[in-house]
Amino acid sequence: MGMQMLNLALLMLERVGIVIILAFLLVNVRPFRQLLFEQRTVANQLKLILIFAFFAIIANLTGVEVNAHNQLVTTGILLNVPHQNSVANTRLLAVTVSGVVGGPAVGAVVGLIAGGHRVLQGGLAAWFYIPSSVLIGALAGRMYQRQTVQRKRVLFMSPVQGIVVGFVMEAIQMLFILLFSPTGWELVKLIALPMMTINAVGTFIFLSIIQLFLNQEQEMRAMQTHDVLALADQTLPYFRAGLNGESAQPVASIIQRYTNFSAISLTSTDKILAHVGAGSDHHVAGANIVTRLSTEAIANNEIRIAHSKREIGCSQADCPLAGAIVIPLDVDGKVVGTLKMYATDAAFITPVEEQLAQGLGSIFSSQIALGAAENQSKLVKDAEIKSLQAQINPHFFFNAMNTISATMRHDTEKARQLLVQLSTYFRSNLIGVRETEITLAQERAQVQAYLTLEQTRFPDKYQIDFENQASTSALLPPFTIQVLVENAIKHAFAGKKQDNHIQIRITVAGAMLQIQVSDNGSGIDPAVMSQLGQQTVPSEQGSGTALYNLNQRLIGLYGPASGLQFQSNPTGTTVTTQIPLKGAKPHASLDR
Repeated sequence: MGMQMLNLALLMLERVGIVIILAFLLVNVRPFRQLLFEQRTVANQLKLILIFAFFAIIANLTGVEVNAHNQLVTTGILLNVPHQNSVANTRLLAVTVSGVVGGPAVGAVVGLIAGGHRVLQGGLAAWFYIPSSVLIGALAGRMYQRQTVQRKRVLFMSPVQGIVVGFVMEAIQMLFILLFSPTGWELVKLIALPMMTINAVGTFIFLSIIQLFLNQEQEMRAMQTHDVLALADQTLPYFRAGLNGESAQPVASIIQRYTNFSAISLTSTDKILAHVGAGSDHHVAGANIVTRLSTEAIANNEIRIAHSKREIGCSQADCPLAGAIVIPLDVDGKVVGTLKMYATDAAFITPVEEQLAQGLGSIFSSQIALGAAENQSKLVKDAEIKSLQAQINPHFFFNAMNTISATMRHDTEKARQLLVQLSTYFRSNLIGVRETEITLAQERAQVQAYLTLEQTRFPDKYQIDFENQASTSALLPPFTIQVLVENAIKHAFAGKKQDNHIQIRITVAGAMLQIQVSDNGSGIDPAVMSQLGQQTVPSEQGSGTALYNLNQRLIGLYGPASGLQFQSNPTGTTVTTQIPLKGAKPHASLDR
């Protein structure tokens, strides 16, 4: 009996290779990988059912036959099994992992198909394999659901947990055999230990392959985010001079050095400014744009992705470029050029590369806008705008970059989102430099970007409520809300690490737009209350110019009645301003 169990274990271990092949396909072949990690739609679930059912049937066909005397029978493909014989196979391994990956519905249906096929092999005497397989698939799926709820950022259970699940699922099958098989006890004595062990090991291997892929992808994204930060730092000095032939050439070289793309191009709206890498013989700086893909991206201000030479549309027949991502670079909604990232192998263009290209396009657009704003600011003599420009706090930038770098180590997706918010924040600052008034929607985006970065630095420290009764197209001076919120965060909550509330209320009173920012902080020292807004009030956290500049801008634009009004006591402070309502009529409902 002991030698037979060992032989059976070795034979079953060979069959585990089927599941290893399945795991390899799911994480390495793009269509299968999308099924594994994308949202669970009905169509995706049906595809998963077909895949896992196919492998479960293969497991049935390649099982090890055990005769009525509990002896192993070495045969080929098991199309028909005598009703008195049994089959040891890895069918339940496929059923178990289908539930773990796809959930209870997928697991149950795969179990139904696998159990039904087993009955077709061995006759009605094997009927109990149908309910047992359905039950096992559904139970494995329930464990998948529990993992998803408890660990929101992890799609699958850990490999170590997989050992327990695989062992328990096979134990359930042994119980059904013990209760309903004519040779139940004798058969279970022979196959229970090998089958339970192999199912546990197989589940462990399957989940380990998936976990290895996830870890590698996380590491790759972390490295990519680090490279993006370094790349942005090196390209900024060039793009501050604008998008032109002189700046484009070194920028294209820097991008190619930090990425794995075969070629990098930067263009204006009609000409190639720089091209580095494959295809340089006919993609030449100064020449007209030669790809249809670029023309479409510029015309529609949308990213274009090509996975073939035909989609790229290069007029040169022997062009080596087989895949491309074209990202329009826009300043204030107007396309000024494109960033084009090429590959000589179309398979290189994956979702990771697409996300990288989108992130770079957003950063470069911001850098170009920064350069344009700097050039414009040199021509502007208005002292208030120059004073406003000085409000961009370098300490905030470095704190934000440190926060992103720290977040990148454990949550690369969050780090990407913070980079987008940082880009939004600085683009809003640039708009504020050039404009006297902006929409409430633009101001709110600026405030939200600032708050997202601050709340990431100090989780759960601040609670912000935004109540709006005005149209988002209403006009107000840039940074009006931003300065008041930032002032509250910096000065209102000294020593308080929690229960810090800030309420932003935008209301309409007749022809006036009222902006009110309240906090539940410790209040303002009465000794400095009369100075706020009238002169700079230096503090340990800053120069004290923000409130003064804001108040002077409000008074200069709308008159003394629009100056900042302060109400403060030891339980909190409220700052209010009223400006003429312009841009749109008020909304009837609240926008929170």
